Amino acid sequence: MEMNYLALFGSALIPLIIGAIWYSPKVFGNVWMRVAGKTQAEIESGNMAVIFGLTYVLGLILAFGLSQLTNHQAGVMQLFAMHADFGVAGTDVQNMYDSVMAQFGDTHRTFGHGALHGGLAAIMFALPVFAIIALFERRGAKYIGVHFGYWFLTFILVGGIVCQFL
Repeated sequence: MEMNYLALFGSALIPLIIGAIWYSPKVFGNVWMRVAGKTQAEIESGNMAVIFGLTYVLGLILAFGLSQLTNHQAGVMQLFAMHADFGVAGTDVQNMYDSVMAQFGDTHRTFGHGALHGGLAAIMFALPVFAIIALFERRGAKYIGVHFGYWFLTFILVGGIVCQFL
């Protein structure tokens, strides 16, 4: 399977883009600052180059991870990849892999399919992790809701893009 690095690196921008909109004062920024107990001055006090840079790197990790969850062909490759004959032309293992990929290599490779898996991943992974942390920090449902909404939308968009274009 070939990797579309433009799609991977481009989709890593989604957390930054969605975050700029989602956490703006016109959308959920004021609610978020209130429930997080933050002021505008505190938000502006951070080193934005470091914050944006690390967010992009973490967005790359997210995009790569979702590409493995949304593209079933990655699972097929994982099934065969550890066999000694994988990648060796003419072997039974390589012929079987090539046959499966020839028949099913483009199955379920749509934005909608990736968006579905992205949304499910947000519900099954991001929500429990974030909500558990928020519970121990004594944060309320509104705090969890604002952040989970952001991650739900982000996972849907990243999942859709990496499924369609990687």
